[in-house]
Amino acid sequence: MTANTGGITVEGVRHGYDGREVLHDIAFNLPAGQSIAFVGPDGVGKSTLLGLIAGVRRLQQGRINTLGVDLADRRAREQFLPRIAFMPQGLGKNLYPTLSVRENIDFFGRLFALDEATRKARIDHLLDATGLAPFPDRPAGRLSGGMKQKVSLCCALVHDPDLLILDEPTTGVDPLSRRQFWALVEQMQASRPSMTVIVSTAYMDEAERFSWLVAMNDGKVMACDTIQAIKARTGATTVEEAYIALLPEEERQGAGNFAIPPFKDDGSPPVIEAEDLTRRFGSFVAVDSVSFRIHRGEIFGFLGSNGCGKSTTMKMLTGLLDISSGKAMLFGHPVTAGDMATRMRIGYMSQAFSLYEELTVRQNLVLQARLFQFSAKEADRRVDAALQEFALADVAQSRPMGLPLGYRQRLQLAAACINAPDILILDEPTSGVDPAARDMFWKHLVHLSRDQGVTIFVSTHFMNEAARCDRISLMDKGRVLAMDTPAAITAQEHAATLEDAFVAVLERAGNSTAIASAGLASIGQAAGRVSPVVLWFARCWAFARREAVELMRDRLRLAFAILGPIVLLLIAAYSVSFDVNVVRFTVLDRDQSQISRGLIEQFRGSSYFKEMAPVRDRPALEARLRHGQAALGLDIPPHFGRDVLAGRKPDVALIIDGSMPFLSANVRAYSDAIMLQEAAFLGRGVPTPRGMGGLPFSVVPRFVYNQEFRSIYAITPGMIMLALILVPTMLTALGVVREKEIGSIMNLYASPASSGQYLVGKQLPYVGLAMLSYCVLVVLTVLVMGVPLKGSLLGLTAGATLYILASTGFGLFISTFVRSQVAAIFGTAIICLIPAVNFSGLLYPVSTLTGVPYYIAKAFPTAWFQLISLGCFTKGLGFAFFWRVDCVLAGFAAFYMLCACMLLRKQDT
Repeated sequence: MTANTGGITVEGVRHGYDGREVLHDIAFNLPAGQSIAFVGPDGVGKSTLLGLIAGVRRLQQGRINTLGVDLADRRAREQFLPRIAFMPQGLGKNLYPTLSVRENIDFFGRLFALDEATRKARIDHLLDATGLAPFPDRPAGRLSGGMKQKVSLCCALVHDPDLLILDEPTTGVDPLSRRQFWALVEQMQASRPSMTVIVSTAYMDEAERFSWLVAMNDGKVMACDTIQAIKARTGATTVEEAYIALLPEEERQGAGNFAIPPFKDDGSPPVIEAEDLTRRFGSFVAVDSVSFRIHRGEIFGFLGSNGCGKSTTMKMLTGLLDISSGKAMLFGHPVTAGDMATRMRIGYMSQAFSLYEELTVRQNLVLQARLFQFSAKEADRRVDAALQEFALADVAQSRPMGLPLGYRQRLQLAAACINAPDILILDEPTSGVDPAARDMFWKHLVHLSRDQGVTIFVSTHFMNEAARCDRISLMDKGRVLAMDTPAAITAQEHAATLEDAFVAVLERAGNSTAIASAGLASIGQAAGRVSPVVLWFARCWAFARREAVELMRDRLRLAFAILGPIVLLLIAAYSVSFDVNVVRFTVLDRDQSQISRGLIEQFRGSSYFKEMAPVRDRPALEARLRHGQAALGLDIPPHFGRDVLAGRKPDVALIIDGSMPFLSANVRAYSDAIMLQEAAFLGRGVPTPRGMGGLPFSVVPRFVYNQEFRSIYAITPGMIMLALILVPTMLTALGVVREKEIGSIMNLYASPASSGQYLVGKQLPYVGLAMLSYCVLVVLTVLVMGVPLKGSLLGLTAGATLYILASTGFGLFISTFVRSQVAAIFGTAIICLIPAVNFSGLLYPVSTLTGVPYYIAKAFPTAWFQLISLGCFTKGLGFAFFWRVDCVLAGFAAFYMLCACMLLRKQDT
């Protein structure tokens, strides 16, 4: 091999995760303008190496030069990203579930600066070429696995890349669609001969169509050369034979085909029966009158085009989906959702990963075993056996999210077999699994079928797997087209292989492998050179538009965003009140004089007090306070009137319930005022001995701003402050971490957009939604709650805008460093609530705080906006008064976004 400066050069690359090295001193050279296949078992580092070559993973050690660009140079790598199209591993991992097929592709076109006409023409061509034209408006989340892969390819091909990297792109794709898939890639490469195509694949027959081969095993490159040269070196006629020949001697044992004993029907009744089985989703018929019978110990293969209804049929057989019409029987009994006895005898593996990402491999298997009610000892025994049988012992303590797709599939199959089921229903169990692991799967399935009599109902897109089945059924558009043994169907279609027979059956049903003849290169061009400023905002808008569409279609999030602040305002403003309007009191009058009765009349005449029936002794009075029947007890001693007239100043006991200090303080203040009023009256109207004298002055309290001293005037502005920090921050806190969890963050890593464009685009829809909430809150406050806006509406709106920018920026900041959506929600709620409630001026002025609480208040935007909200509503302050506070809020908004940009790196680890 000779180095090619325009190609790909890898020198001394090492890479690891959690202290485990997955790439060991990788070095090779690849030419530009070629089609290159990466092959090897699961976990050998193919995906990691492709990510490093694409620049979406951070280089740990070594050097990579891709098409003349040193990927260690950040600036050069950023400028290089528009020339790359990268499709990550996983079923539709780079798609957005709530966006339609067209909207997903359109988003990628906008990211790569395609104008509207070019986007439309390219999307139409790609949809026609991949057979997706009938489904442009279907949400990506409702597509089958294979259809998701086709949409992902369309997203990768929508612009003009110089380097196309596809990580196992045909995983879960049926043979007919695979032919369309590769015809499209080859057509694009023919129209752009300079384009380099790199593909990792689990299908060895697919590798035959490439010009170069990189064979990997155990984190090392065994061979890197043209396919013809590798075949000549190994003396092989196929890529699979060449790959096996390159393996170490100990790993070649058991590789290749294996014999399957013929199926023998024991004459027992069918274990699985379907008669005219139908499932409708509205007007769409997903499964149309499907009938079959499967006997004990039989391996029955379910084949068909993507989206033909295979998974839906399997879910109906397990009771996971209701049957629209027809009949399904297991063990001779109708399928019902609540039949747990039957379910205990079934093992089911879904197409999508359905175990718990938060648990380790072992913990997932233990949980599955305990769900089937095995004892702890028996569960451990079964788990240990499953770890060995499915070669998972080395990753038993790892979490599934960090494992290659093949390991995840093995884990799912191990979980499905943990209960030693009588029926095993497997929905594409080997999608994304390497050939050696597939052989291991099938050896285990054959053992279960032939030795233990387990009935196996399996869907697959691998024709060599279908050939191992006792019988197969071919489906398309919800209907069964053919059902027989693989050999019989191949003979009926006069085909050389089962794959040719499969394609022939589907073509006769109206499908086609033909694609549009026009190459993508001839359909428009990317937008001409535009201003960097315009391009910056265009990419922001691409993210903002996509986020807004997702938000509008997520009714739960939308309802929380709109109704959450309103509910918070109404409930809190009406229920949280420091006003004390009614104080229940009771009297123990031991004097019964005119003066004692006059004192009691003062309490009765107050609008704040409501008298209860008098008591006869002190224990009865205390019992009423203890049971919460009264808040105040008035104990007038014997001879009270006589002592007053004699100037002996007798004590009147005011017994106050002190369990609620704020209420108690108000009760005492009200009581003191009444006592002073009565003392003043006595001083004027009652003859008193010399020396008593009257009061020298009267106390008249006066309050500014809130003369009525109503809590709602103070609480409501604070509730606006609380609502605008809590809800927008919690919503944006999910933005980045959600994409990390589903994998679509890879679109940012592989796109020309910067972290800043991504974050600003993420922020804008939530800012708009929060401003709408702000307007609603102000209207409710003024019109419904009767709190007047005495100050400047413009000043309040300006402050609210900056405050919302700060709160949404803070949410994005949190979202960049947390690892799960649960942590984001709880962390945001706690972090926002503590300073917003305790250190913002909502309950008591910030000026009364000292030490650390004071600095906490000043270091968070809530206390600053509370000055604006309270100042505008209650104090009548204008726009000019708040300019310094506005500057502080703007500083918070900029600081949080800057921190988020610094934490959100544009490369995976």
